[in-house]
Amino acid sequence: MKFFIIVLSALAIGSYFLFASGEPRVELKIGDEAPNFMLEDQDGKKHKLSDYRGEKIVLYYFPKADTPG
Repeated sequence: MKFFIIVLSALAIGSYFLFASGEPRVELKIGDEAPNFMLEDQDGKKHKLSDYRGEKIVLYYFPKADTPG
């Protein structure tokens, strides 16, 4: 039972540090500018949101081939 509590505590503490990025959360409102970010496509090419300023974009997320999801 002690082992279970220790493992559960370690998972909880680890999850906190994993998901707490340290960056302040920003609440966006309709009409606000989206924060800049960079994503990598399936070919390894990096795309920044700021590269598409003034254009309409759609982000579509899907799992890579042969991966669960």
